[in-house]
Amino acid sequence: MKALLLVDIQNGFCPGGNLPVAHGDEVVAIANRLIEDGGYDVITASQDWHPANHGSFASQHAGKKPFDMGELSGQPQVMWPDHCVQGTADAEFHPDLNVEAIDYVQQKGENPAVDSYSAFRDNDQAALTGLAGYLRAQQVSELDVCGLATDYCVKFSALDAVEMLPGVKVRFISDASRGIDPEGVKAAIEEMKTKGVGIITSAEILAD
Repeated sequence: MKALLLVDIQNGFCPGGNLPVAHGDEVVAIANRLIEDGGYDVITASQDWHPANHGSFASQHAGKKPFDMGELSGQPQVMWPDHCVQGTADAEFHPDLNVEAIDYVQQKGENPAVDSYSAFRDNDQAALTGLAGYLRAQQVSELDVCGLATDYCVKFSALDAVEMLPGVKVRFISDASRGIDPEGVKAAIEEMKTKGVGIITSAEILAD
């Protein structure tokens, strides 16, 4: 079984959102083509779903501004603008994304005491989401990962997929993803490669 994981293609990470990734909305049309013509048996998506008092928000720390470094539960933490708060338009999937075709949505980032970049578990790796279990139950043997943002949630999701789904072939779709920092994107791709993630483009999938 072949699965696609769409990471956080939400209003909050697209232009006009509270934590926009440059050109983040450009991934939507590519994601829709992959959904339609990529030959996937299972379509999954992650959704950042923070409570309003999430500890990764700069607004929750006196004297901190967005993108300052701080600490959360004893770990270094980037202080983010308030984003993808549960029940707000910012947390909704991009309106042009073909959500009707998504078989399983994994919400993440609900614990205010720890951030959750990966779709598979919190950053402290203590609490698992249900995504790995769902994919195992579907007997997935191949997983392609794309979305927002390459150097954070996409990278951590792909790395966790390799670690938590042994035997599953994991690939990162580069043109169906956008990142926050160009140097961070370059480093993320190198790290994914090193850990066994294949690096491909949507054209390679759609040409199959």
